[in-house]
Amino acid sequence: MTRKSFRESIEELRTSVLDTAELVIDQLTKVLDCLKTGDKTVAQTVIDADDKVNNRCLEIEQDCIDLFALQQPLAGDLRLIAASFKIASDLERIGDLAVNLAEYSLAARRSFDLEITVVSIGHDAIMMLNESLRAYEHDDAEKCQAVVAEDDNIDTLCLRASEALTRSLVEHAHKEEENDGETDVWNIEQILDDVTRLLLTIRDIERIADHAVNISARTLWMINNDSSLIH
Repeated sequence: MTRKSFRESIEELRTSVLDTAELVIDQLTKVLDCLKTGDKTVAQTVIDADDKVNNRCLEIEQDCIDLFALQQPLAGDLRLIAASFKIASDLERIGDLAVNLAEYSLAARRSFDLEITVVSIGHDAIMMLNESLRAYEHDDAEKCQAVVAEDDNIDTLCLRASEALTRSLVEHAHKEEENDGETDVWNIEQILDDVTRLLLTIRDIERIADHAVNISARTLWMINNDSSLIH
């Protein structure tokens, strides 16, 4: 492989990562719409597309291994390949989280006013992911730092949403007792199932933001060998 073709292979690797990320973001956008609209057909489409995401990530990882084995890259090229390998793993995990969200959408039996807020937090997490990928695309160290700073805001929003959901469950149980003299166990169990579903939704959205941070951390290391954001 000539040096020119090696450079082309490096750029093709970065393009493959970005193309796969675009597919993952499309999955996330679709599934957030499902959480809002309850469209079970689209939710199933997200689940069915997971194999495509997995296969693309495996192809990226194999490309990275081939470049390691055949070219013995140094310095910046080495870090780009290693970072791309790790980022592909993060994208695969985000794809799995999109599937989780789709499955929660299929399992929903009732909705809560809070779901609008949760979907909004999900879009914030997608924005973080987009920013981390733009940092990777353009070697933007400043943007990496901005993504990490935004993660605290996502964590706070998720915590507040979880607390509000728990309060709503307690308040509903009290109303049941006041109205009927005793709690409708079956009704409470149904509500508890949906509360659990929404709590899991919040948790997985928070994890998506965490993966965006991981991508930024690896990108910062790729750009200037700064590992300070890698935990």
